[in-house]
Amino acid sequence: MSDIYFDDVVVGATFETPTHAITAADIARFCDLTRDHHPLHTDADYAGSRGFGGVIAHGLYGLALMEGLKTELELYQNSSIASLGWDRVRFLRPVIAGDVVRVGFEFTEKRTSSRPGRGIVIETLRLLNQRDEIVIEAQHSALLACRVDAAS
Repeated sequence: MSDIYFDDVVVGATFETPTHAITAADIARFCDLTRDHHPLHTDADYAGSRGFGGVIAHGLYGLALMEGLKTELELYQNSSIASLGWDRVRFLRPVIAGDVVRVGFEFTEKRTSSRPGRGIVIETLRLLNQRDEIVIEAQHSALLACRVDAAS
């Protein structure tokens, strides 16, 4: 897929990433990276006692994975300037080791930046599991270069 610059963004355009299988090892690595070893993420029996079918991924792991899966589409390889933040993040269902997830997203807004040659786009994203259930939904704001600016 080729780069999308601010000028190329069409509000209403949709994209979907390839899938990713969540493993207990993925969750354990995220525990180590973030120092969050709560038993919901490390102990299947404890997670089961709380109504889950196994260790669950951290919500922030799912959110980070949403950005990673989206990045694999290489939409902004040369046009991204910055992530401006995430809003309206909702963890709607647990992500359990063994789930297979993917991201679907849509451009929902765009506006020019106060600085020339840049624009802000809003993406509405959903992390979906193998049953097409939305497990996380959020909005992401990104600062993109304008195509004209990129050529100069």
